[in-house]
Amino acid sequence: MERRNFLKLSTGAGALSLSSGCASQPGASKSTEAESGAGPSAEELDRAAAKPVLKLEGATSPVVIDSIRLLNKDGEHFIHVRSKDGAEGISLDNGRAEEFYPILNERIVPYFIGKDVRDLETHLWELYRSQSNYKMQGLAFWSAQAWVEFAILDMLGRITGKSIAQLFGNIIRREVPFYIASGRRDTTPPEEIEVLQKLVEETGAKAIKFRLGGRMSRNADSMPGRTENLVPLTRKTFGDAMALHGDANSSYDPPKGIEIGRLLEEYNFLHYEEPCPFDNLEDTKKVADALTIPIAGGEQEFSQYRFRWMIENRGVDIVQPDLHYYGGLIRSLRVANMAALANMPTTVHLSGGFAFVYTLHFAAVVPDVGPYQEYKKGIERYADWFDPKLEIKDGALIVPEGPGVGIKDIQSVLKGATEVFKPA
Repeated sequence: MERRNFLKLSTGAGALSLSSGCASQPGASKSTEAESGAGPSAEELDRAAAKPVLKLEGATSPVVIDSIRLLNKDGEHFIHVRSKDGAEGISLDNGRAEEFYPILNERIVPYFIGKDVRDLETHLWELYRSQSNYKMQGLAFWSAQAWVEFAILDMLGRITGKSIAQLFGNIIRREVPFYIASGRRDTTPPEEIEVLQKLVEETGAKAIKFRLGGRMSRNADSMPGRTENLVPLTRKTFGDAMALHGDANSSYDPPKGIEIGRLLEEYNFLHYEEPCPFDNLEDTKKVADALTIPIAGGEQEFSQYRFRWMIENRGVDIVQPDLHYYGGLIRSLRVANMAALANMPTTVHLSGGFAFVYTLHFAAVVPDVGPYQEYKKGIERYADWFDPKLEIKDGALIVPEGPGVGIKDIQSVLKGATEVFKPA
């Protein structure tokens, strides 16, 4: 199978048949659209990214921001937004509020106060320009922007009676198959198998992901021989029916990355994430061009134009903006529009416990999100906030149906919360 043909395996429902457990085959053709000149140009990708993504029919009156507050309850941070007419929305951070709150309070909140956010897409561009915020772009700035964007979208959804997903288009899927991810590198191969077995038992996942290499480690493994022994052991333990994903977290140079990729191909892994240092796009492309297994990347990316480069040059096969790190759903949907033009899936990266809910809204409307979305547990903590309750069904997460993000009662969720890190 040609590695780029993986992109066609994803169906409209986001499902994939893995009866043989095979995602790619070593030795397949390495021809690509980029090599043949058949892929979209930079200009075409720019036009795709420039298309508006927010559809706000139903918000006929101004929605002017009156307040944005950062709240804490039981160790979790919430962003609460209220309009001058009393509409409200909330979001949850990605576990970074204690680090990034000055950017939230000093750069982002002041911009939005008094703004009519029905034109949210324009405001996000103007926020980027305001106070030369573009000089601060990166994980810290974009995460804080994402928290506010999510809360505003929640509010707009409540005003219009639509879910966040419906604010971006028609619902394509209500069930989203997921892979459960282990974040461990301190485990021996047998210990990691036990971790993965427990995760599968607890969630019913039909796909798993585990870590390879040593993490930004210049080819060193986290312990000698861990990766080379864990890869075959995982396939032997879980059998051909389990979809396997490997995440190197920038561990390798191209020769080593290719070597590990060949191993993953031998054991029919579904994708290979971030083999080379994340900001070395050229080295990642070398690995992608040498292998048949699809290469995923973009978790740490902050630039639309670098995503454009990845797509135009086929530097990866699967683009992975993180909904927090990349600044929210709107920016990430623009990446998905570029990827769609090149027939590439956009499988977003997950950071933060509640972030999987935003992933569900993304996956509900993007035609090609790949066969599985990331999940790291946590549904039990939030299930009762929703009506119907959040649930897992046969290895898939169910997309929330209520207005906004789907939380049924904001005041109940925030009861007992206290305001923290107030603006000066």
